[in-house]
Amino acid sequence: MSGAQHALRQALPLFVLAGLCLASLDATAKFLVRDHPVLLVVWARYAGQMAIVTPYAWHRAGRGFWRTKRLSAQLVRSLYLVIATGCFFTGLRYLPLAEASAITFMAPLFVVALSLPVLGERPTRPRIVASLAGFAGILLLVRPGAPALHPAAVLLVGAALANALYQLATRKLRDENPQTMLFYSALVGTLLVTAALPFALESSPISWRDGGLLVLSGLLAGVGHGFFIAAFARAPAALLAPFTYLQIAWAVVYGILVFGQHPDGWSAVGIGIVVSSGVLLALWERRFARRA
Repeated sequence: MSGAQHALRQALPLFVLAGLCLASLDATAKFLVRDHPVLLVVWARYAGQMAIVTPYAWHRAGRGFWRTKRLSAQLVRSLYLVIATGCFFTGLRYLPLAEASAITFMAPLFVVALSLPVLGERPTRPRIVASLAGFAGILLLVRPGAPALHPAAVLLVGAALANALYQLATRKLRDENPQTMLFYSALVGTLLVTAALPFALESSPISWRDGGLLVLSGLLAGVGHGFFIAAFARAPAALLAPFTYLQIAWAVVYGILVFGQHPDGWSAVGIGIVVSSGVLLALWERRFARRA
C-alpha cells in the first residue's frame, strides 16, 4: 500500500463522519429556523465550535495559539464565514435541504472566477470547464417552476460567494498557524452573534425539545470541525476534496426522511451535475498536485 493510500485509509472515515456531522447540523438548523430566529441557531452553531476548537488549538499550538501577525486579515476572513453561515441558515427556512446545499456548492465556481483578481492565479482550462458545468447544474436547480426558484435562493448564492471569499482569504493566510485560523473563525462568529443575539430573541419560550436541538447543533458543529481537523492532520486536502460532495448525498437523505422533500427529476439532474463537476475538478487537482 502506497503512502497516499495509507493516509487516505486513515483519514477518510474521519472525513466522512465530519461531513455527516455538518449535514446533520444543516438538517437540525432547517428544523429550528422554522420557529426560531436565525441568529439564535447561528449562535448555537458557533458556541459549539468555539467550545471544541479553543482547547484543541491551545493543545496543539500552546498558550500563544491566539497570536497572529495579520489580525485584520484574520478578522475579515472570519467575517466571511459568519456571513456565509447566516445566509445559508436563512435560506434553509424557505428552500428544500438538498437543493439549498447544492446551490452553496457554487463556491468553487466563485473561487475560479476570483482567483485571478484576488490571488493573481490564472484559472486553468479544467477549472473553467468544471465551473461552467457546475453553473449549468445550478441553472437546472433554479429553473422556472423548480422548488429552489425562490427569492431566498439569492441568499444561498450569497452564502456560496462568502464561502469562496473565505477560502481565498484562507489561501492568503497560508503562512499563519492553522490552529490560530481555526480559533479566530470560531471566536469572531461567537462574539458577533452573541452581541447581536439580544436584539433578535423573541419573547416566546423555547421548548425542552428545541433547547435540546440547539445544544445538539452546537455539538454537531464542534465535533464536525474536530473530525475535519483530525482528517486533514492525516491526509492532504487534495486526497480528501472529492469526498466533500458526500454532504449533498447526506442532505438528500435528510431532506427525504425528515422533511419529506424529494428532488424532482430535473433537480436531481442538476444536483448530479454539480456533484460530478466538483468531483472531477478535485480529482484533476489531485493529479496535477502529484505531477508538480
